[in-house]
Amino acid sequence: MVRMSAEERRESVIRAATAEFARGGYHGTSTEAIAKRVGVSQPYLFRLFPGKKAIFIAAAERCMDDSIRTFEEAAKGLEGEEALRAMANAYTKVIAEQPERLMMQMQVYVAVAAAAEVGEHEFGEAVRAGWMRLWDTVHLPLGGDAKETTTFMAYGMLINCLVAMGFPPEHRVWEGLYPSARLEGRLQK
Repeated sequence: MVRMSAEERRESVIRAATAEFARGGYHGTSTEAIAKRVGVSQPYLFRLFPGKKAIFIAAAERCMDDSIRTFEEAAKGLEGEEALRAMANAYTKVIAEQPERLMMQMQVYVAVAAAAEVGEHEFGEAVRAGWMRLWDTVHLPLGGDAKETTTFMAYGMLINCLVAMGFPPEHRVWEGLYPSARLEGRLQK
């Protein structure tokens, strides 16, 4: 059996945590479930991360980083409408092929709101910082146009919600969205 380094094990914890948190949310996911999925003990899990909150934040940041990378790669060398369509197509493909990422995004927003209710602001600070990096990643290829960026991000959030609710691609709620959101039957559950 090949032994993993601590960094490789951290990566496996982040992947496992993303899957578990995507399904159960922050409060509905136990560190025991994450440890079991990775194949480590809970004490070992806490040698890698100081607690559940740190694991969640690492998974949330990874989710945001992956979205940023998706948009950067799609828009590379493009601008304006070409960049917009390339980013929309890339994101549509990601949410169709990686439903855990979409659900993790949704769980992150829920966790931020729930944490704010009880005065815990660490989640919100980390997520807002990631969101601003995401905003800037989209904003630059769209020519620094705040209205275009806002529209793109708003459509993205609408698409997230429609997919999370399970609307089939042929449903009328998809009319008027970016064509890429409906192409190739990608958004089937």
